[in-house]
Amino acid sequence: MLDLLDIRKQIDSIDGQMVALFEKRMELCAQVAEYKIQNGKEVLDRKREEEKLEALAKLATGSFNQVGVQELFRQIMAMSRKLQYRQMNQRGVEDKIIFRQVRALPMQRARVVFQGVEGAYSFTAMHSFFGESIESYNVETWRDAMEAIKNEEADYAVLPIENSTAGIVADIYDLLVEYHHTIVGEQIIQVDHALMGLKNSTLADIQTVYSHPQALAQCKTFLERHPEWKAEPYINTASAAKKVKEDRDMTQAAIASPYAAQCFGLQILKPHVFSSKQNSTRFIIVSREQIYAMGAGKISVCFEIPHESGSLYNILSHFIYNDLNMTKIESRPIPEKNWEYRFFVDFEGNLGDSGVKNALRGIREEANNLRILGNY
Repeated sequence: MLDLLDIRKQIDSIDGQMVALFEKRMELCAQVAEYKIQNGKEVLDRKREEEKLEALAKLATGSFNQVGVQELFRQIMAMSRKLQYRQMNQRGVEDKIIFRQVRALPMQRARVVFQGVEGAYSFTAMHSFFGESIESYNVETWRDAMEAIKNEEADYAVLPIENSTAGIVADIYDLLVEYHHTIVGEQIIQVDHALMGLKNSTLADIQTVYSHPQALAQCKTFLERHPEWKAEPYINTASAAKKVKEDRDMTQAAIASPYAAQCFGLQILKPHVFSSKQNSTRFIIVSREQIYAMGAGKISVCFEIPHESGSLYNILSHFIYNDLNMTKIESRPIPEKNWEYRFFVDFEGNLGDSGVKNALRGIREEANNLRILGNY
């Protein structure tokens, strides 16, 4: 019996031969790419690849080796396609990216729409992103905001897409698919709740505290110190502040953001009744224009994939192969297709980067219905 060192030497020798053969194969793949470029052919030929995999499996002995050979050559074929996509980009073969680069987002005289009321966290996010000197108005629903952009009644919409503790806002993802708008920016707002009441009121006056149920739950520790108060759920934090202002009842208080107190002329009775850097909400800035700023560093895409083994892995490998850092992946069911899903991915990069172009070309060729949601 051979000892371990001898076995390893033989494996090393075989590996060296495999590397040499791999490089020779890739040289030939480059020639295939040239032929496809000159003749306008698609890189991916699923039927040809499946026939090839079946033929290769028959060359191996035993079911284990047959499956292994197919897996090995799936990866080799995937790398061949990536080489061809890269070659096409280097040769200037146009891809279907229709986004226009701008030096900076056009904000002058921009009209911005947000969902909710003044003083809501979306209102805070809007002013944090655009500044104070903007023309803005509010609507009741997120769909209303998307419609406002579609109908050219607003240039931008501010929408919440994710909370660091509560997770994604699923309805926003669905709306991004339904409306062909573009994410052009994002703003993260730290959750900072304050207790507020009418001017000249004190903690001793308070009998009822209004706020959104989630805010009341987040402030549970503070509220438990005042068992004499009645906590009443309300539609949202800013609306609770508005109610206190309009009712002019000294016994009422609201839990909302400090910005809400400023908007409605309320007095902060106790700041930071809940404040956490770990609890933040991410808002996206949406436009009907397919544009991205020169310094944009994050890209959001969504796509569907064939309902078959390994399809998600093959798509995500385009990020790995092009050295792109994927920062988020989410899935949403496709309503018209039972047990099939649409994937949403965020990754670092700019649409002008060569690695991004390579990855997006590969995903577009191999996935179904790729949409670039924005570069911001």
